[in-house]
Amino acid sequence: MTTNIEKRACGLGVEVRADSAKRTLVGYAAKFDRVASIGGYFDEKIAPGAFADAIKGDIRALVDHDPGRVIGRTKSGTLRLQEDGVGLLAEIDVPNTSDGNDLWELVSRQDISGMSFGFRVTKETWDETGATPVRTIEKLELHEVSAVAWPAYEDTTIGLRSLEAARAEGGAAHNAAAASRRVAEKRAAMEQRIRGIRQEAS
Repeated sequence: MTTNIEKRACGLGVEVRADSAKRTLVGYAAKFDRVASIGGYFDEKIAPGAFADAIKGDIRALVDHDPGRVIGRTKSGTLRLQEDGVGLLAEIDVPNTSDGNDLWELVSRQDISGMSFGFRVTKETWDETGATPVRTIEKLELHEVSAVAWPAYEDTTIGLRSLEAARAEGGAAHNAAAASRRVAEKRAAMEQRIRGIRQEAS
């Protein structure tokens, strides 16, 4: 469902390639194992292999996630996606259209310097042993990649719903882990008080 589509961005520059036959933009739409804070609510990282199956589909390249501004497509060969050791590498052959020409000029001027992607998570894990929950995306459905003016992480509400669902499914295990942490914290506080009393007595 479209309501489950999230957007994430990689704030790195894109490489501009030009030759006599075509103009190509190259950049990473995502990088693996890089922890990013999602609205301060949780941290997130993408595991290697997350895109392996997703890039086999028919994916579009867009401008700023706008479905009315298509600039490439895997089916036609004008968008090429590859998962390498770094992340999701995208190559877009920019079309001779208004959007394509404008984008080429803006990227050449470095007014646009980011890439992003729209996706739906199909497999994830959550780690709540630390102060901030950490979400690891293991598999996803890729809907599009975009050249973006504002490379930023978005859509925290969907991730938060996913966290609450994981907690509900984890139920007893999550509660037991939380209870164990509380007991450990209380024990540590008590031991610290005892050490303080002993120091004062000595």
